[in-house]
Amino acid sequence: MTDTQTVHAPPTPEIEPCGDLCTRTLAMPADTNQNGDIFGGWLLSQMDIGGGVFASKTARARTVTVAIDAMNFRKPVFVGDLVSVHASLVKIGKTSITVHIEAWVMRRKEMHSILVTDGNFTYVAIDDQGRPQVIQQGDPPITA
Repeated sequence: MTDTQTVHAPPTPEIEPCGDLCTRTLAMPADTNQNGDIFGGWLLSQMDIGGGVFASKTARARTVTVAIDAMNFRKPVFVGDLVSVHASLVKIGKTSITVHIEAWVMRRKEMHSILVTDGNFTYVAIDDQGRPQVIQQGDPPITA
């Protein structure tokens, strides 16, 4: 194995998104870096927004991001790509929830979605004073 192979995320057999669709948005020219590519930070923020929606719905409480683990930037995102963020539950702790988040794109000339980024985000449920609160696991998540 060469050094460049160890840097990249392993190939994924995913052919369609896993989990709930949380957000969908269009990558625009204002979202590019100095090279004209969609800025990784913009994509990360879209994933965090989608994950936060899922975490709050699942925890039935306000949540805040406390960690991002195992981010894999697999493919670039281009201006004009339709970015969809999907989330699925990894685990629920006493006050925290870990969510696997995938970002998929639909390109103008493609017939199928492409997985571009995925990772695990951890959120903590908080009360109105911003203190961690216990997640009530017996209740089903709120569905919209």
